[in-house]
Amino acid sequence: MRFQSIAATALAYAVFATPVLAQDRSGWPTSFTVGTASQGGTYFAYGSGWANYVAKNLGVSGGAEITGGPVQNMALVHTGDLKLGLTTMGPAREAVDGQSPLAPGMKMDNVCAMFPMYETPFSIAALSSSGIASISDIPPGATIGFGPAGSTSDTYFPRMMEALGVDFKRRNGSWSDLGGQLQDGLIDVVAFAAGIPIPAVSQLEVQTDVNVIGMNDNEAKTITDSFPVSEFIIPASTYQSLDEPSRVVSMWNFAMVNCDMPESFVYEVTKLTMENNAEMVSIHRAALHSVPENYIQNQALPWHPGAARWFNENGYPIDDAAIKH
Repeated sequence: MRFQSIAATALAYAVFATPVLAQDRSGWPTSFTVGTASQGGTYFAYGSGWANYVAKNLGVSGGAEITGGPVQNMALVHTGDLKLGLTTMGPAREAVDGQSPLAPGMKMDNVCAMFPMYETPFSIAALSSSGIASISDIPPGATIGFGPAGSTSDTYFPRMMEALGVDFKRRNGSWSDLGGQLQDGLIDVVAFAAGIPIPAVSQLEVQTDVNVIGMNDNEAKTITDSFPVSEFIIPASTYQSLDEPSRVVSMWNFAMVNCDMPESFVYEVTKLTMENNAEMVSIHRAALHSVPENYIQNQALPWHPGAARWFNENGYPIDDAAIKH
């Protein structure tokens, strides 16, 4: 597949940055690219901002690349086509177990965890004018946009809708494109799986009246009993369309790295990210949860030795058996 590359703006010049120069840089890449997802989604905003932040502070040229999202990122990082990427724990587990829909039978075991990002809520949006204010309101045969093909949303949300008895027609596309289709009445619902606030939803609700739809007790129980997710509350302050908190379900996201990357490089990237949360939050509000305490949410990937060294040095123990050697 061809991917649309996002230009790296941060270069290794002292006038633009304060590079970390004291540590051993043997084997460091001269540049790096982070696999994100489609424009209009949180992965793209978070990943491109993080890439430029790392590049500026470590003195290595870096940027982000638009991809199909977590499933494809696992494959690209495993093969080394990309050195860094963003993924979700569900697709990560399937890829490690050799169950990735992109390469059935291939165990993607050369991907290592770096740090926790945030939870991905599975939320639904519809135009207020549609009269769809709950999942049970979705009419039979409704066209639902599930995001880019192979994304976390596209992998899990159709299964969730089927488990809830929703009859639908499936549509794929970037979040920005699906938001436009929803506004134009070309689709009925968009089923988002992305960190909040989702840029496409925030943009959409400025232009029209939107219903951000949550789950009731029975719906939430059905989904948490059947999928690798937990309940999640979207605060009312997240979107102007919400009058009260909205209950949904969520799945954790982690930054990952090809396991062959130098330990000292991964250590410095992890250190920079985990020790400067205010800077990360300035990139995207979802980074409020990009804190070291959430390292325990990694239940799928081995830890890169460089990342594990930072966590162990700072009081977040990672057992040696959980580290890639």
